[in-house]
Amino acid sequence: MKFVLASYGTRGDVEPYVAVGQELLRRGHVVRMAVSPDQVGFAEAAGLSAVGYGPDSREWQKVHREFLRRLSRSFWQVRDLSSLWRQDWELINHFWDDAAATLTSLADGADLVFTSVLAEEPAANVAEYYDVPLATLHYFPMRPNGQFVRGLPRRVGRVAMGVSQWLSWPLTKKLGDAQRRAFGLPKSRGPAARRIVDRGSLEIQGYDEVCFPGLSAEWARFGDRRPFVGALTLELPTDADAEVAAWIAEGTPPIFFGFGSMPVQSSADTLAMISAACAELGERALVCAASSDFSDVSNDRVKVVDTMNYAAAFPSCRALVHHGGVGTTAAGLRAGVPTLVLPTWADQVIWATQVKRLKVGTARPLSKTSQESLVADLRMILTPECAARAHDIATRMTKSTESVATTADLVQDFARSWRVS
Repeated sequence: MKFVLASYGTRGDVEPYVAVGQELLRRGHVVRMAVSPDQVGFAEAAGLSAVGYGPDSREWQKVHREFLRRLSRSFWQVRDLSSLWRQDWELINHFWDDAAATLTSLADGADLVFTSVLAEEPAANVAEYYDVPLATLHYFPMRPNGQFVRGLPRRVGRVAMGVSQWLSWPLTKKLGDAQRRAFGLPKSRGPAARRIVDRGSLEIQGYDEVCFPGLSAEWARFGDRRPFVGALTLELPTDADAEVAAWIAEGTPPIFFGFGSMPVQSSADTLAMISAACAELGERALVCAASSDFSDVSNDRVKVVDTMNYAAAFPSCRALVHHGGVGTTAAGLRAGVPTLVLPTWADQVIWATQVKRLKVGTARPLSKTSQESLVADLRMILTPECAARAHDIATRMTKSTESVATTADLVQDFARSWRVS
């Protein structure tokens, strides 16, 4: 069979599709990938055929993040906001145009299209045009439910999420209708999410059921169309793993610090804060620079590396401090280590909230974090009670290899069932 996997975003967004693509390829299927241009090399290094589409994901995120930052802090500067909004909208148009053209080419003769949330509307239009099944992957609950919005009655939470979908629909309606018109499809009558559900698509939940207690029961009416598979990660080894393991073994278990694919606002200040907080607590710090320009200040108490295998290192850490990316959060939950989430992006706030709800750590926006608050938050999670709770949750998390294999089974079986239905 032929599978088209369309993802968009930074490394953490694309990695789940690369993991599933590798497994499908190993099973003898034809796999074609469409990813953001800056992630083509990553997909190809994993042995997959990939093409880029849309703008560079980091460029788009940088513009969008700056627009939101200005909107929240200096909304009266209308000229600057207007300029950023135009830049943001130009990049959105670029993405939609490229997505339509790229996926139309790749999906010709495909048995299934498997896509991410950012690409799901163009992908859904292409799948409908070719009359092939669509599978989507969600990193947190995207469809209306009563578990997601804390503090509201469940019915009210479901209604609020449904209303939000309808209110956001006009933002992309013009783009979506233009695509559907070009494909000869009927004009849309509602949000893409509703059309995707009504068409009977497979909506894979790329996180564990334990992370959102009660959600599985609430969605029972959808049967096997919203399966929970756990986080899809590759757990790839890196050149620094042996060095990291040796450093960890030289002293007490360290506290891990890492902030993902988007650089922190001030690397020097952030690293100084980490060093000072750990010195005050008498702890060691293991810092993964990733996209942040942390200078190499490695010493007996602080170790800085560019990349590392989280799955290998996290179980040997005393606590974790990170941005709340879905892959990093899952690696921490699987390792059974207390976590402090310092989010910088909206979806990261969702995982920060769940870490607090599960009582395996706490959270605070990175922008509101100081040396004093960092010390206080670390003291809060460095307790036997928090460690015990984290260990308990770890026993109920799905192993990454099982998550990937289950997802490959699901999309494979769904494509077969569609053929005979």
